[in-house]
Amino acid sequence: MPNLARTVVEKLPGLRYRRWQLAMPLLRRAFAHLGDGTVIVAPLTLSGTERISIGANTILRDGAWLATEGPTSSLSVGDDTYIGHRCHLHSIDPVSIGSGCVFADNVLVTSTDHERGNRHLVRGTGPVVIGDRVFLGQNVVVLGGVTIGDGATVAANAVVTRDVAAGAVVGGIPARPIGRQP
Repeated sequence: MPNLARTVVEKLPGLRYRRWQLAMPLLRRAFAHLGDGTVIVAPLTLSGTERISIGANTILRDGAWLATEGPTSSLSVGDDTYIGHRCHLHSIDPVSIGSGCVFADNVLVTSTDHERGNRHLVRGTGPVVIGDRVFLGQNVVVLGGVTIGDGATVAANAVVTRDVAAGAVVGGIPARPIGRQP
């Protein structure tokens, strides 16, 4: 018999979650695709939703910021992915997030940057591709032009500035390999 003193059960969905679950049929029309069972809870910003596709059974927690800017931008999130509180996903160049991923709170994934000469102008920094079953710890920043392979883990507070191999564990600023998945 398992030691129940060490077993943790995630908190059941509350009223806010249920309210936004009921609102999904209305939001579905605004998105390029919004899969069945997906819930976006109390988003902070939804911009360019006609270029955002989200798979089935995905949850985006309170304070999510989803934005696509410009005709070549796109944002896609796979099935069964969890995006934590106050995560910011921002695209000028395409951003693709796989299935079965977990993003902790306050994650930033961006393919944009401000111009140095005129800070009011933004530009693309290259596509971002995040594979399946990737875990991004709290406060992680993923910058443009980066690919993170399937099953990789990025430690809390890391800044990903270059590609991460499948199954790798990276951490630090800039993120560097610190191990491999077992």
